[in-house]
Amino acid sequence: MLNLTKGDSSVTKNRVLLVDDDKAILRSIGLVLDRNGFITDKAETGKEALSKIKTQAYNVLLVDLKLPDMEGTEILSQIESPETVKIMFTGFPSLVSGMQAMDKGVDAYLPKPVKPEELVGVIKAKLAQRKK
Repeated sequence: MLNLTKGDSSVTKNRVLLVDDDKAILRSIGLVLDRNGFITDKAETGKEALSKIKTQAYNVLLVDLKLPDMEGTEILSQIESPETVKIMFTGFPSLVSGMQAMDKGVDAYLPKPVKPEELVGVIKAKLAQRKK
């Protein structure tokens, strides 16, 4: 299990790791998040995401369900930090994948395409809940 807080205060307030194998989605969602005050890192594979998580703490993980090398739920199941907001999004939403995501501790499950204002709203709401 990976602890994203690393036991110190190195977590930047609004740092997001965006994981998707679609470069257009990485670019467009990255722009939306950047324009809304988030610091966004990107990964195209599960392996790349796990590597980044080992070296950088994140407040939010925004992970696509289907990646070329693993399921997004595999990444999220390795995160043990209760302060980290975990959001799954997918172009293939289903009741089964939604339930599996929730079983892995996902805070939100969003179908693609997701409206920018909805995504930002969900992230901000989930971050606010963590601070309570």
